[in-house]
Amino acid sequence: MLRLIRIVVIAALLMAALIVQQPTAAQPILRVTHIVNGTLGDRSFFDSAQEGLERAVTDFGISLKVIELGEDQARWEPGIDDAMADTDAYDVLILGGSLVADYLMARADLYPDKKFIFHDEPIDFTRCTCANVYNVIYAQNEGAYLAGVYAAAMMKENALPNLSGKNIIGAVGGLDIPVINDFIVGYAQGAKSVIPEMTVLTQYIGGERPFFDLAKGLEIALAMYDQGADFTFSVAGGSGLGMIQAAQQRGKYFIGVDSDQWLLLKDSDPAAAEVVLTSMIKNVGGALYRAIGLLLEDQLPFGETEIVGIAEGAIGLAKNEYYERITPASVKAIVAQAEEDVMQCRVIVETALAPRPCKPSE
Repeated sequence: MLRLIRIVVIAALLMAALIVQQPTAAQPILRVTHIVNGTLGDRSFFDSAQEGLERAVTDFGISLKVIELGEDQARWEPGIDDAMADTDAYDVLILGGSLVADYLMARADLYPDKKFIFHDEPIDFTRCTCANVYNVIYAQNEGAYLAGVYAAAMMKENALPNLSGKNIIGAVGGLDIPVINDFIVGYAQGAKSVIPEMTVLTQYIGGERPFFDLAKGLEIALAMYDQGADFTFSVAGGSGLGMIQAAQQRGKYFIGVDSDQWLLLKDSDPAAAEVVLTSMIKNVGGALYRAIGLLLEDQLPFGETEIVGIAEGAIGLAKNEYYERITPASVKAIVAQAEEDVMQCRVIVETALAPRPCKPSE
């Protein structure tokens, strides 16, 4: 009997040791905090980023915490400061955009044991060591070039009703800053490659809510349509939703930005979706998803800036079922040729940022 008791006790101790050594099933392999200097629901930049990170949760098993700082810019710096200082909550912290770049550069070196992914604006590595920062920016000028090509080709081919015949298009930016102007110069160049005499109207939302002001987006776009523009192109985040309303009111056309805005509207507001002929896709979510995958493989190049564009599948036009249905074969061919010309460096797209060395795609 004593021997049996001893065996039972030893077995219990061994089992307890095994239980202690087993990893907790729910333990994430990576804790990610995503800071949104605004709110989700913009159907554009922030939603695209969130979609990619949610895919990373599903596919990689990371945990994801989202902090929405709202539209009040006075809350952004203290909110980012608090999130970065909460070092027990994250392994990698993600944020992006020109309006918050300075906040990250001022603080990243304070947390050398943490990782940061900053996107959509170049990091100035002369202002910080930032050896723990991976910086990814998008060749949005390439995608905007395609958007301009598309708008002009649809006009040149007379592929739509209610065209003015004045060869005018519009672009609305959130702010007059280099990253926004990078879209606009590419858009204008693309349009003029098809119709050299094209006039490109340009205006900025400005104010305290440049990427959230639907009323201002509506007002500016209405004025552009009334001047004869057939298309407007949004580079203004959520303000573009007001521009869609303007296109509906004038029977004109809209090109979205960042996300496939037709896809986001087709079920919730089909009438609005009908004026969104395509969108310039800045695959923010795809770039962040890729970054998380590389990080998990210990292959993410921290301390560097990476530029991704058409050739990397990070930039392009939304070619959804609506695009396929309304776009004539002749216009599709013009767009396909423009894509090939950019990838093969036969066309160098103008930029408002530092020039990107062009290497022909293999």
